[in-house]
Amino acid sequence: MKTAISASGDTIQSVMDQRFGRCPYFCVYDNESKEYAFHKNPACEAQSGAGPLAVQFLAKLGVEKIVAAEFGGKVKPVLEDLKIQMIIMNQEGRSMEEIVTLLNK
Repeated sequence: MKTAISASGDTIQSVMDQRFGRCPYFCVYDNESKEYAFHKNPACEAQSGAGPLAVQFLAKLGVEKIVAAEFGGKVKPVLEDLKIQMIIMNQEGRSMEEIVTLLNK
């Protein structure tokens, strides 16, 4: 199962970005292979609808869960349609590695 986390950078030491649709990167963690992959968020510069665009991008990567501190109002219906779980985690200052550890407990 793949989980995406809104990230401020492209390393496992990067902290979680508080925004979802406008975060600069996504950290995608694969539970089966235990590997991290980082992807630039193609929606972060969008004029409007960044959240739904980001969800579509992550869905193409095979993500089944998304972790962020907040999600815009247009995101929830798209996540429901695609059967992607939304996890709200207000963990300011936590690294990608720390968040993955929390999720695996």
